[in-house]
Amino acid sequence: MFPYPSGTLHLGHLRVYTISDVLARFKHMQGYHVLHPIGWDAFGLPAENAAIERGVHPEKWTLHNIQAMKAQMMAMGGQWDWDRELRTCDPDFYQHTQRIFLMLHERGLAYQAESMVNYDPVDKTVLANEQVDAKGCSWRSGAKVQKIMLKQWFLKIKEFQEPLLKDLDALAENGSWPERVLAMQRNWLGRSEGTELCFDIQTEHPEAKVKPVEVFTTRADTLFGVQYIALSLNHPIVQEIAKQDEALGAFLQRAPDFPPDSREGYLLPNVTARNPVSTILNGNGVSEPLPVYVAPYVLDDYGSGAVMGVPGHDTRDHAFWRANAPNSTIKVVITAKANHTPRPLIAGAKNDKPMVRKGFVAANINGFAGLPSDQAVEEIVTRLQQSGQPIEKTENWRLRDWLISRQRYWGTPIPIIHCNSCGPVPVPDDDLPVELPNLPDRYFQGKTGNPLAEDVKWKKTLCPKCGSSAERETDTMDTFMDSSWYFFKFLTPKDKSPFGSAEVDHGMPVDLYVGGVEHAILHLLYARFISKFLSTTPLWQQGRLVQGEPFKKLITQGMVHGKTYSDPDTGRFLNPAEVDKTNPSAPVIISSGLAPKVSFEKMSKSKYNGVDPGKTIALYGADVTRAHMLFQAPVSDILEWDETSITGVQRWLARVLEISNAPFFPPHLPKTFKPPNDLDQPLIHILASLRHSGALKPATPTHGKPSPFETAEEELISCLKLPEQKLWLKTQETIASVHKSYSETYSLNTIVSDLMSLTNTIEAAPHSSAVTPHLAWHATAHLLRMLAPIAPAVAEEGWETLHKRTSGPIAENPKHHPLLRHNGGPSIFAWGFPSADPDSIRLLDTTMTCVFQVDGKRKFEVEIWKKPPSVTGETETRRWVLDQVAETERGREWLERGEGKLWKISGVADPHPDYIHVPESWQVVAASGGRILNVVSPRGKAGKAGGLP
Repeated sequence: MFPYPSGTLHLGHLRVYTISDVLARFKHMQGYHVLHPIGWDAFGLPAENAAIERGVHPEKWTLHNIQAMKAQMMAMGGQWDWDRELRTCDPDFYQHTQRIFLMLHERGLAYQAESMVNYDPVDKTVLANEQVDAKGCSWRSGAKVQKIMLKQWFLKIKEFQEPLLKDLDALAENGSWPERVLAMQRNWLGRSEGTELCFDIQTEHPEAKVKPVEVFTTRADTLFGVQYIALSLNHPIVQEIAKQDEALGAFLQRAPDFPPDSREGYLLPNVTARNPVSTILNGNGVSEPLPVYVAPYVLDDYGSGAVMGVPGHDTRDHAFWRANAPNSTIKVVITAKANHTPRPLIAGAKNDKPMVRKGFVAANINGFAGLPSDQAVEEIVTRLQQSGQPIEKTENWRLRDWLISRQRYWGTPIPIIHCNSCGPVPVPDDDLPVELPNLPDRYFQGKTGNPLAEDVKWKKTLCPKCGSSAERETDTMDTFMDSSWYFFKFLTPKDKSPFGSAEVDHGMPVDLYVGGVEHAILHLLYARFISKFLSTTPLWQQGRLVQGEPFKKLITQGMVHGKTYSDPDTGRFLNPAEVDKTNPSAPVIISSGLAPKVSFEKMSKSKYNGVDPGKTIALYGADVTRAHMLFQAPVSDILEWDETSITGVQRWLARVLEISNAPFFPPHLPKTFKPPNDLDQPLIHILASLRHSGALKPATPTHGKPSPFETAEEELISCLKLPEQKLWLKTQETIASVHKSYSETYSLNTIVSDLMSLTNTIEAAPHSSAVTPHLAWHATAHLLRMLAPIAPAVAEEGWETLHKRTSGPIAENPKHHPLLRHNGGPSIFAWGFPSADPDSIRLLDTTMTCVFQVDGKRKFEVEIWKKPPSVTGETETRRWVLDQVAETERGREWLERGEGKLWKISGVADPHPDYIHVPESWQVVAASGGRILNVVSPRGKAGKAGGLP
């Protein structure tokens, strides 16, 4: 996801762009044509507010920040397609945002309407529902959001609600999108199946013209327990009565100040409702008039702005009823068990809790007693329909049309002209873009609100239809409108249309999208909506084949938390300068000598736990910083940034450079070594070449006898010493594991640990024969190529060193076109990503670890050959394993006849008749296929492998 140009690159930026850069470089090495673009989400309230605080034009502030962040991004070792860089604040970009708006308008998907909207009194602009948090506060300013009536522009996202929900199933396949994001979008779309029905209203207000109240419910089985009706603040009945009821008017004025979880209510005097089930059921109190309340908890846009209150079976209704009718008993009409007559709920009693689950209709409800909840709903609907009541099964959605109007300057102007004669008229395509006026800085000195509404020169224009005087729309678009389609524009950044169809059909959808989970119901939902719309237009004709979904794979990285110090007594957050960290494991508060409380929390200025990635990069280098960041935590987890452990990664990369100097070659050999043209050739080919040159010697002279091996491959493999086999097997297993992590699981942290382990193996590999340096060279070359996406500078340096140390550039024609060039020849990235050799893995996976025990007590473990198929039977298996162990250094230490520890312990001179390596009268037990070898003394429990798992 492209960044907002705040001016400072933080660790969250560094993490997301390191992840995307690593994966882009990997795909480059695989030979793909990779587009790894960059741009700037440059419009929006944050930039305008920051500019107002500084008294400068938002454009100046934004462009300055872009240059600063661009320099910081260059320092982090990333590789982006800067030639495709875009900024949403450029007229060349936002003219296409305006075109897309006009396409929506032409299809009837953009409209203007009077609406009760969320208004931010601090930023002085309207907010979409998605931009108001659960506490009713603005996502940006944190101010308590107000409800006001305004004429606003909306996009009909609800027209796409069915595919937006249904196609989440396709995104769930193979874990393409994180389940958390899918769940958040499903919840926000909020489809619920239920019943729509009407409650008749009786009122003594002669001037009030009231219609039956429509109610949507997902639990029609609880109709018998309705005890009140609650209306939203802007319900037509409420607004009508408020004209005459001063107390109601005062309540409505106070309501915006109520907390989000308020249970305040206003009882409408002389207004009652009638339960529709009273037409089919006598008794049970269903014929009693129901009080009608005005309740802030009822949303205007849920159903018809009315709910039926069932305090016995809904937690929210229960809380409201107890607050407004505290002494009333509460009906219970659904029970957990069939044929049960429940007692009503009494205020203050222990059982005063609603039964919210489905169950069975209570035994005292005539005609419906004992019916399961779902069956009761069907029966209620059928019988009410037969009685002539307006009721039907239907569905309801939480999603509302997208409000895109913003009463601010720094955004894309809405391309509409208002004419007194013609109404709202679209700006002709030839007149696009409608550019923002270049206002002087003084317009932004301490002011809020929308300067466009005050700029008469810009606002006044002519109607495109009739030519009479008219005014431009002064609202600008929500910045999420720009980010809902920007990824298309990267494919044709210079095109005069929003984007070229051929390029888009070839390049879309995006193969991999990386960004934070906080965008799940804002940017990602809007991007899916606009993309689905574009797939119905000539701009993206092939979009229909992918249901208009813009992103194949989504990775949501976790947040970065910083180390935080606080006073154990007061809880006050401490500046790191207040803490003595001489001993990192035992920090001390300088002023008190106490040990501070240490935690990892979301970075903020107030907690003094922010980290400047620029300083870290300057101190340790970009590659060390990148590798450390990836190594610290799985991509999707919270990363607890702890710089005290970064030196471990620094030492590892230094060791990589050391082995790149080919220390495994004897001093006289490096320059005689000629690397092969194909770095990924199978081991068998390498060994055949080494045999031809005389470097590879047979394992055992055959004196002209037929080879004991079944295949030539096995015979070649047998020429390798066991440490050489282990080195090559480790290399190939690492290639397979790392490739899977890069391409399937995206577990980038395990890549770093796998490469560390391979580095250890290369360093520790003993010089077993003339073949060892050749295999170590290949292992090092593979290590550097696997490391390149994560630590490109170290990999390039190591690559150049490795070839200068041996025989220069490998070949004139690298595997791929050199995407990067280096002074020492073709870049390491031109040589592609290593491919695992499955045949060598199969042939080399011939050893196992054997634990040697004496009387069930572990003495040592060694690596031995796996048992061949020709060895059968218990005695032969024991003899085979014992012989293998006896040939090892540790085995000789224990089993060498007369000198070994086992013989000295036994005091016996004669060997066992079946097992010559152990004394007479001792027993041998092999378990787990030879992975455990237990030698049991006459004093031990004969025949039992003590300590076996």
